[in-house]
Amino acid sequence: MLQTGQQTAARPGRNLHVGLATCETEILEAQKLRYRVFAEEMGARLSTRVPGVDRDIYDPYCEHLIVRDEDAGRIVGTYRILSPSAARKVGGYYSENEFDLTRLHHLRNQIVEIGRSCIDAEYRSGAVIALLWSGLARYMMENGYDYLIGCASISMGDGGHTAASLYNQLKDSHLAPLEYHMFPRCPLPLDNLRQDLAAETPPLIKGYLRAGAWICGEPAWDPDFNTADLPILLPMSKVSDKYAKHFLGRKD
Repeated sequence: MLQTGQQTAARPGRNLHVGLATCETEILEAQKLRYRVFAEEMGARLSTRVPGVDRDIYDPYCEHLIVRDEDAGRIVGTYRILSPSAARKVGGYYSENEFDLTRLHHLRNQIVEIGRSCIDAEYRSGAVIALLWSGLARYMMENGYDYLIGCASISMGDGGHTAASLYNQLKDSHLAPLEYHMFPRCPLPLDNLRQDLAAETPPLIKGYLRAGAWICGEPAWDPDFNTADLPILLPMSKVSDKYAKHFLGRKD
């Protein structure tokens, strides 16, 4: 398992460490960061019993990867991680609320789901996401899991035209083989949207694709977050040499 402080990013004036949250206080701080980013900054409609805290039924079953600025004494980035055994306990993956995962059934014992990725607005320079990626890679390697899945979000601020155009741009080069496709429960209405805009790939999605991830079908519409969500699957066997050397420590 990851240990807090296992990876460090050097930057003048910042002492950043990544690891799994080790207590309820750290988890709560990560959930408060999620609320600030998703609800206050992005306008998501979050169902939560505690004001200012993004928490749902999956959280108690997840491990929470956090990046802490030790000098500032605050958590500045987070991911939540749902292992195969935890997914069985909670009744499935979060992604199954948005997609039919039937074609991935034979992989379920090796699938880790990642989600709720967010970074404090003051720390979006790249160092924090790099640390989160290092933490995820180490988690996968140390636990011997073979697949990462998640929902990669695209803003629907323009009504979905950019999301539809981005999917159209990426599908020819990054679409998964048919046997790995996931099917949206609430599909983005692609035929009613422009698909010819020059859309810039969001940094997180760009990172997934550079690492070797597939897009596993058409995007779903998430009305609560007002995003178009791409289903992403990253087989660890496909992780590019560049990413393997940087995040997994491979030399061959």
